[in-house]
Amino acid sequence: MRRSYSMLAASFVAGLLIAAGPLFSRGSKADLDVRGFSRLPLLEGGRIKPIDSFARNSLLVIRGQQSLPVDKHRLTAAHWLLDSMFRPEAADTYKAFVIDDPDVLGLLGLERGKERRFAYWQVEPKREEIRAQAERSHRVESGRRSRFQTAVANLDSRLELYERIKNTVMVNGADDPVREFESFVKLLPSALKAMHGSAKASAADQKATKSLTEMLDRYRFLASAAAFKPLPPRAGEHPDEWTNVGEAAMSPAAAADPHPGLYAYARMAQAYKDSEPAAFNDALRAFEVWLRRERPEALSSARSEEIFNRAQPFVSGMTLYVMALLAVCLWWATRRAEVQSVSTGLLGAAVLVHTLGLCARVILQGRPPVTNLYSSAVFVGWVAALLGLFAERFHKKGFAAAGGALVGFCSLLVAHHLGSSGDTMEMMRAVLDSNFWLATHVVTITIGYGATFLAGALGVSWIVRLHFVKKHDAETSKALTGLTYGVIAFGLFWTFVGTVLGGIWADQSWGRFWGWDPKENGALLIVLWNAAILHARWTGAIRDRGIMVMAVLGNVVTSLSWFGVNMLGVGLHSYGFMDKAFWWLVAFAAGHFLIATLALLPPRFWTADKA
Repeated sequence: MRRSYSMLAASFVAGLLIAAGPLFSRGSKADLDVRGFSRLPLLEGGRIKPIDSFARNSLLVIRGQQSLPVDKHRLTAAHWLLDSMFRPEAADTYKAFVIDDPDVLGLLGLERGKERRFAYWQVEPKREEIRAQAERSHRVESGRRSRFQTAVANLDSRLELYERIKNTVMVNGADDPVREFESFVKLLPSALKAMHGSAKASAADQKATKSLTEMLDRYRFLASAAAFKPLPPRAGEHPDEWTNVGEAAMSPAAAADPHPGLYAYARMAQAYKDSEPAAFNDALRAFEVWLRRERPEALSSARSEEIFNRAQPFVSGMTLYVMALLAVCLWWATRRAEVQSVSTGLLGAAVLVHTLGLCARVILQGRPPVTNLYSSAVFVGWVAALLGLFAERFHKKGFAAAGGALVGFCSLLVAHHLGSSGDTMEMMRAVLDSNFWLATHVVTITIGYGATFLAGALGVSWIVRLHFVKKHDAETSKALTGLTYGVIAFGLFWTFVGTVLGGIWADQSWGRFWGWDPKENGALLIVLWNAAILHARWTGAIRDRGIMVMAVLGNVVTSLSWFGVNMLGVGLHSYGFMDKAFWWLVAFAAGHFLIATLALLPPRFWTADKA
């Protein structure tokens, strides 16, 4: 027994060390302080975030990954952003754009082969034609676009994002941003003199006016093209008055008292272009000192989020869930108590890492844990895994642990793919901007989702055991059925409460408790399905096999309510058309129907003697 407990503790600690690896891993030993740069705050998408988050989200949208292979090594997202802003001639050669549609490749004059990623310079000659085709596709509703129209619109948006990044701090192609800004400040008084008294203006003043007009055109372009706002307001100004480089340069106070960030970013840009790490780091440190004095809360928030990004708790959680699931399978094969302890310890470590990641998001956002589809996937997996961990303490057969680990991994995998669409901590839509209802209705109904998925996973375990285990233990089968029944009852309670709370919220927001919206219908269907399982068992209409089949099909019902309504593109609860996930949802449903069908066949029917 002592040995089992020691194995449990050792596996738990080992799991935490595995999860903490990304946080303490060392980056490049280069002199350039890329990580310090990535911690600088900016305003984008309505919220303050570190440069690191913007860089990761942008590269995910453009490439589908958070790093970029260049010359047999991988660039971090922050390093890619530095190249894109300050050395675009190099960034234009990076194969960052995924293009696999044959018609789009034909439009660009590119050959379809093994290569799916292309550089900006390969696409640029056809840029105007891509923009024109994208404008045509935008006139068509998203659900009715052809494959080519969808692909070309997607490519155009990614190209536009990259082009805006290149023109955020300095105009693409600028040689000396520091000298340009210093000249702008120097010329401004003479130009103003010429404009306000043209009769007395000297030739030099008129020349200054012409030069200033050209610079103003460049800064106007920067103001309109910038991808984000890196310059926070000074102390005493409104906290929302962030500006970009172009806006700050054209402000009335720019000549007398320019924003310190203007010189800081100009000097960082020039130092990076000239490959002078010391000068880059000096400019970075000077700007950090100013931020610490003027906007310490923005700097602190950005640094906390950068640490969260670096830790990647949900990626570590996926690894630990897989390890826990494999350990459970190994325990079933060996029946050794030590292996059981290892599986429980790994699952506990996975749930703890998952919990820490969930809490960190809540603190960073200042919101309840479920605010969008991404966070709902994270929360559903956490609920299922936590329920599985607690249930395993009472039903020590491994099924609860396996079900919790499986749902935890799958939900984090879904969240990982949902994260490729952009910022996962995006600003709330107006209709959802209520912390009270997010913490009550949304959280409670999502707990019900997690419980229903766990019940479905237990049903899958029962069906697999039915056909692949030679000797069936009646006690194990009874325990598994009872566990599934209890989880379904738990899920029914939370989905029912969540649905009622949703109706109250709808009454306050839209003036009606129920409107037969697709999302409302889906939530009601989950409640009715779970209630039907319990009612059928009470009346004796179904027994063990029937409970498990209906639990498996409950996963299909829940997935349609959770994701399916977003694919319809209609209703007050539809917050984004998700055509890419359609076939994955079809495959998920088809797989569960196949498993349910398998349960109706005789046990181990393929091994029966053939007469």
